[in-house]
Amino acid sequence: MPNKTWFDVAPSAARLTSSLRDIGYDFPTAVADIVDNSIAASASRVEVMIEFAGSRTRVYIADNGRGMSPKALLEGLRLGTRRTYKSGELGRYGLGLKTASLSQCRSVAVVSRSSPDVVRTSARVLDLDIVEEWDQWVVVDPGSDPDVARARQWLTEGTGTVVLWRNLDRVLPENRPEGGWARRRLEALASKTAEHLGIVFHRFLEGAGKRDPIIITVNGQKVRPWNPFAPDEKDRSELPPQRFEINVGDVSGHVDLRRFILPSRDKFSSPSEFERLSGPLNWNRQQGLYVYRADRLVQWGGWSAIRGIDEHTKMARASIDFSTDLDSAFNINVAKMRVSLPAQLRQMLETPVNELCVYANDAYRKSARAKKKPVPPDLNTTADVRSATQAAATAGLALRAAAMQSGEWAAWQRIAATLQREAPEIAQSLGLEP
Repeated sequence: MPNKTWFDVAPSAARLTSSLRDIGYDFPTAVADIVDNSIAASASRVEVMIEFAGSRTRVYIADNGRGMSPKALLEGLRLGTRRTYKSGELGRYGLGLKTASLSQCRSVAVVSRSSPDVVRTSARVLDLDIVEEWDQWVVVDPGSDPDVARARQWLTEGTGTVVLWRNLDRVLPENRPEGGWARRRLEALASKTAEHLGIVFHRFLEGAGKRDPIIITVNGQKVRPWNPFAPDEKDRSELPPQRFEINVGDVSGHVDLRRFILPSRDKFSSPSEFERLSGPLNWNRQQGLYVYRADRLVQWGGWSAIRGIDEHTKMARASIDFSTDLDSAFNINVAKMRVSLPAQLRQMLETPVNELCVYANDAYRKSARAKKKPVPPDLNTTADVRSATQAAATAGLALRAAAMQSGEWAAWQRIAATLQREAPEIAQSLGLEP
């Protein structure tokens, strides 16, 4: 303590918790933040149960991870936990369990078992009604709570943790929470949650890398991974991967970039797969950068102001991977839903991103040309002329790629514009349609 007069000005717990409820979660992202903790606890199975019961509606999120000791459980309910996070852990600020839960409900109970040999569980409840009454950040023992007793029963088979949300004032309507609209809302939220979990945790569900795949269920249904890069499509193409070293202040590390061009509709394995891979935002808005932090997808869609969204590049998608060591450089938010690309990295990405879009644009135009009505045989060109036309188009693509790689893209755009104006036939043969 400095050699000065000082004053303890602890924040009002009631006022602070009220503000933290509006940190930016919706229901699916709040559930995903709890699943982060399950993955960090090495769970191989996570079950999300959304049980409609009017004003007594409950949400259980149960895992078979390593669980928490009574001391660790209490620390986990501290606002801004004092525990440190290891490199690669999905946690960041020590706020997720509390802020994610309280963004949806007024009461969160956590039940956990950490010993595989002894059937002993610990349970604590964080209730906003109690916090507001006492104006202190306090947790309580649930006593003989039937909902908590049910959670304890699930842990008789082994270690794990159950998070229980009750009094879901941000989910259910204040009037008639038992009505049909409330029930339909819960059903819709279950569907959206399953979709969201399949997107952000697709690498964990697939068992990417050397890890074993995990199983996540929502109301008993297994979550299907949604891989934005369509790895099972044989006509997908990939450009060479790249790695960038970045230094921001005293933080340094590497970022990996992979670039993909997905097949056009007619080359997809099936129409249903084409529609599924269009994603929740549909093809145009799903193009762009997919940013992964420790294999967890945190942001997707759009080009992060590097370039604009374009119908002709809608099949272009790229992954950016960074480790938790670079969290401060990427300025990741509490809800782990948004990042900001470091300015240094953004500059490095311009050329490879534009190169990807050049190839995606060329693939789009080739597909569009293939759909046009063919020229009648008696008016068709000879094989040699057709070969020359194809060679010219290939040359145009190579010129655009070379302009990208040499940093002369602006000059190339001026050249292309001049050709389109002064020699439109040549511009067309090179694939430079306006």
